[in-house]
Amino acid sequence: MALWFSATAVAPDLAAAWDLSAVERAWLTNAVQVGFVVGALFSAALTLSDVVRPRVLVAVSAWLGAAATVAIALAVDSALPAIGLRFLTGVALAGVYPPGMKLIAGWFRNRRGFAIGTLVGALTVGSALPHLLRAVGGVGRPRAVLLGAAGLAVVGGALALRVEQGPYQAPTAPFDPRAVRRLLGNRPAVLANLGYFGHMWELYAVWTWIPAYLAASATVGSPRLASGLAFLTIGVGSVGAVVAGVVADDVGRTTVTSASMVVSGAACLGAGVAFDAPLLALVPFLVVWGATIVADSAQFSAALTELAEAEYVGTALTLQTAVGFLLTTVSIQVTPLVADAVGWRWAFAPLVVGPVLGTLAMLRLRGLPAARKLAGGRR
Repeated sequence: MALWFSATAVAPDLAAAWDLSAVERAWLTNAVQVGFVVGALFSAALTLSDVVRPRVLVAVSAWLGAAATVAIALAVDSALPAIGLRFLTGVALAGVYPPGMKLIAGWFRNRRGFAIGTLVGALTVGSALPHLLRAVGGVGRPRAVLLGAAGLAVVGGALALRVEQGPYQAPTAPFDPRAVRRLLGNRPAVLANLGYFGHMWELYAVWTWIPAYLAASATVGSPRLASGLAFLTIGVGSVGAVVAGVVADDVGRTTVTSASMVVSGAACLGAGVAFDAPLLALVPFLVVWGATIVADSAQFSAALTELAEAEYVGTALTLQTAVGFLLTTVSIQVTPLVADAVGWRWAFAPLVVGPVLGTLAMLRLRGLPAARKLAGGRR
């Protein structure tokens, strides 16, 4: 997953080298989001996650994404081809994340929230790694960061091939074009999806633009420190995802997701207060925000595996992520426009709408009889 923000992390360097506009810089990330949506919808329509062995799909997809990233590093010197290759990277990553969730869900029946939370924690660390690569020596060296991210993806694909199918994974299902229609008519699953969509409205906009927010703060100053704090903010979410998984299995998925969105939504507003705060105040704020903003992510997916048809869980997860990432293309584009109007201090404030609506959806799900299927009866 280091491929996801590989170009985003070095966007300041690429912007200087290629004379990128603000819109072109945003599309270095948004192209991945759009590519992911296209790849996920294609996969869902053909039920690829339920027809192809997940470990093979993950490995091949990771290698294709790595190849596109290497091409940017070695053969591209302008925005348009880079954005095209970033789109292809997103298409490839649609074959990594959703099948990965299905793969790990097949090994766990009772502690599924913890298991998928751990996977999302890995996704979070992977997404943050390009910022770490830049912080420890990649400032002014975008090619090194891009090649480093691609190398990590190659290793990840090789590791995926060694993951056997779990005892609780549904057998390979036949192609059924009506599977998606049945999912859309499953009200509890739809509410779980609505919760996820509210969460996604906030998540990737913050992950994309937190480096710009930090760079604009008078407290932060240097590009290296901004990249380091961006890595911290995103990477600490791995701890939040794992802890939330453990708690959700014991307390309930709707409880944990609602609590996480309340805290992260409040942080969208609190970012304005923390903007020029001393590091002793800013860093703890970033840690809390980073830990809670993704803590709930896995629990929406875990809930869907418990509410959707077992034979087409892979397709349900793929469709969920496709629509969620489609929403992120809007919030990612809107955030810098808000920053242009009011400054980076309050640029994240409009994102609070997502957590509010997501919390309402999960509380509605909590009141349905089908919520007893969640976490062994723990709503």
